[in-house]
Amino acid sequence: MNQKLQALSKAGVSVWLDDLSRDRLTSGNLAGLIADYSVVGVTTNPTIFAAAVEDSADYADQLALLRGATVEEAMMQLTTEDVRDACELFDPIYRATKGVDGRVSIEVEPGLAYDAAATVAQAAELYERVGRENVLIKIPATREGLGAITDTIAAGISVNATLIFSVERYREVVDAYLTGLERAALAGRDLSRIHSVASFFVSRVDAEIDARLEKLGRSELAGRAGIANAAVAYAVAVEVFDQPRFQALAAKGANRQRPLWASTGTKNPAYSDTLYVSGLVAADVVNTMPEKTMMAFADHGGLDAALGADATAPAAVLAEIQAAGVDLADVFQTLEDEGVAKFVASWKELTRAVTRAQAAIG
Repeated sequence: MNQKLQALSKAGVSVWLDDLSRDRLTSGNLAGLIADYSVVGVTTNPTIFAAAVEDSADYADQLALLRGATVEEAMMQLTTEDVRDACELFDPIYRATKGVDGRVSIEVEPGLAYDAAATVAQAAELYERVGRENVLIKIPATREGLGAITDTIAAGISVNATLIFSVERYREVVDAYLTGLERAALAGRDLSRIHSVASFFVSRVDAEIDARLEKLGRSELAGRAGIANAAVAYAVAVEVFDQPRFQALAAKGANRQRPLWASTGTKNPAYSDTLYVSGLVAADVVNTMPEKTMMAFADHGGLDAALGADATAPAAVLAEIQAAGVDLADVFQTLEDEGVAKFVASWKELTRAVTRAQAAIG
């Protein structure tokens, strides 16, 4: 077992891989990451699936069996089978951690990000299609997505709320989760079986803010916003889940919604390639990493001081950046809009990749 990643895990960070493909499953690669690199979960998104189908012939046999199916049905079958197989691989971890880890995420179609009712319907369909308790249905936390998160949690389905950039939206996501739990309790559901993570994006925040700081001639503030923003969100998590509203639910078996650090691959080559791992150490969080970032940390990563409940210092960093002329509200809305648009583009690419693969089979 890699000692650096093991130390990260012991510090309270669940190590998840931000990637999935059939080759990782059939080759034993993912099993090896579990055994040797402390990996206890997986996240996926349309970009990941598009790359997997485009770059691999591993899906040909299944597509041959699906000859005559619509491209939409073929996409659903391919992706849910990969996620189901990954769920089975992680099942021992899922059971050993009582549902906390051993999780595999699959995202609703990103084009539904602004349609709450359609999102809820597809979340239920994905849950049924995968048919494994340890699946997490990933729902973009747009304004419309908040209601979908609540409704899906209320139905007893575990959720990964994704594309969170601002602390304000993070608070709304936590409220959506708690409201869903309250409704689930009223319906008599077993709250102990419902889990959730809130995917808070990090490196994209620095990339957007750094570009704006450069235009303002304030590059000395670059590279500080992403971790500061996440640190404030973590303090919110500590605060909210220690309050009576959640404690009443916890008494009925409810689980805390864990922050999940996403977008943790370093985009600026001037920054450390382990910046968004070493700088985001905290108890009861998830860090989902591209394999490149994971291996960099395994080789030379270290643990910075753990995040805490006091948000004073990181909030001061954000205030300084705001005072320098960066409109943080605009930054976060821009990133949310771009995030949805990028996933929609990837979904279209996945559609094209599956269409091409179907045509090759004839």
